[in-house]
Amino acid sequence: MTGTGKAENSETPTDRQRRVWNKIAPSYDRQIAFVEKIQFGGGREWLGARAHGRLLEVAIGTGRSLPHYPPDITVTGVDLSPAMLDIARQHARALGRAVDLHEGDAEHLPFPDASFDTVVCALSLCSIPDPATAIAEMKRVLVPGGRLLLLDHIGSTWPPIHGAQWLLERITIRAAGEHFTRRQLPLVRAAGFQVVETVRLKAGTVERVHAVKPG
Repeated sequence: MTGTGKAENSETPTDRQRRVWNKIAPSYDRQIAFVEKIQFGGGREWLGARAHGRLLEVAIGTGRSLPHYPPDITVTGVDLSPAMLDIARQHARALGRAVDLHEGDAEHLPFPDASFDTVVCALSLCSIPDPATAIAEMKRVLVPGGRLLLLDHIGSTWPPIHGAQWLLERITIRAAGEHFTRRQLPLVRAAGFQVVETVRLKAGTVERVHAVKPG
């Protein structure tokens, strides 16, 4: 028992995220389908409509955005969880879509500078341990003028809902590293992106961001 406790205590936030996502991968699509329809409906279509060129999806998960990308773009995906990537491969094959998938950390993307025209991150910055570092990495791998497209749940603009989100976080941060009161837009601006378009929905709990890396 003592040895197990030491092992758990030495687990890094990134290791924990990999463990959590590997565990839930087999049931993820079934669990998230209803939530996406009600809370994030149209979000992945919004991302796909703005994607172009060489695209990298950070934290691609099971590949739920793949059906919404234009057929003339090249898609690369990276995810921390090999179990999630296995399902993404199955989805790509079913769609007849060539996708280059890599196991990797959003905070240390395994790609050279200026490799992509578009970087997408959907429903993932809420649980990436250091979102500011991840956004800096997304900027690094974008070409000058490249597009950053984000979709996520964020802290509500309505105090009663924000308070409920804060209470929920007391459980979800410890269990799965998931935050409900984060907001990514200030981090995008702090990283030096030019914000082109933002949309807030669902009492301010959902945000879509389209930003550009300066040329």
